[in-house]
Amino acid sequence: MLAICFFALFSFPVDAERFVDDSLKVDGVWRKFTMLLPDGLEADSPLVFILHGHGGGIWKENPMAGTARKHGFALCIPLGLKDSKNKNSWNVGYPFQVGWNVNDVKTLCRMAQYVQKRYKLSRVNTFLTGMSNGGEMCYLMAYSKQKIFRAVAPIAGLTMEWMYRTLEAETPIPLMEVHGTEDRTSEWTGDMEGKGGWGAYMPVPLAVGYWVAKNRCTHEVIECVESIRGKNGNLVIKHFFTGSPYGCDVWLYEVIGGGHTWQTEDIDTGEEVWKFFSKYVK
Repeated sequence: MLAICFFALFSFPVDAERFVDDSLKVDGVWRKFTMLLPDGLEADSPLVFILHGHGGGIWKENPMAGTARKHGFALCIPLGLKDSKNKNSWNVGYPFQVGWNVNDVKTLCRMAQYVQKRYKLSRVNTFLTGMSNGGEMCYLMAYSKQKIFRAVAPIAGLTMEWMYRTLEAETPIPLMEVHGTEDRTSEWTGDMEGKGGWGAYMPVPLAVGYWVAKNRCTHEVIECVESIRGKNGNLVIKHFFTGSPYGCDVWLYEVIGGGHTWQTEDIDTGEEVWKFFSKYVK
């Protein structure tokens, strides 16, 4: 009787919001992640992964958290392993990651399958977003031969030259990029000489253009939107590339004057990303 009372005191309703710390062993290494399971989350709900930038960590109240609560999807927040600079990182082939034997494409795909099963989430409606190094990981995932993530949304992400030169995407995939034109870490105009220390990478419009061509989009609609801060904010130019026979749109949000951020001062980035992902929910 006492045991039953104790359980009742410290248990929680099935539908109560909670963060759950979890881990999965991949290639002999325990990979940590945290799940946000919003209040009232239903079985077979969509699943979104959000990846931190270089040196980041598990950020629970991230720009997608409120959106997950509002729209009723689960959020997985993984932690990258430490690289040669002792920073939590995703292996996207930076110069200082050469020789680092970590396959994060495999890890995230395995993690998604584990999470789908363990938390009774959709095996079809699983999506990937992330900023900076996490954004680069989104591009790498898009280029990779995987069938786990239905769409990707890199934020301040880059296509490394090596990806563009050596990889060819197997299938079209919906892609959304949000990027500031004054980003001094991940330059809008690219860094083909690798002066910033990240290695050579493509100009953002050219990198996104690969997916416009891959998805065979035929139309571009441009929408200029004032910042949520009004005249004190940055103009956001939304490029919507449509007409894909595969149903795979490409969206590019060009934040004029925006820096190396999630751009949440000028747009509700979480809502905009989910607006894109929700187009592909089956």
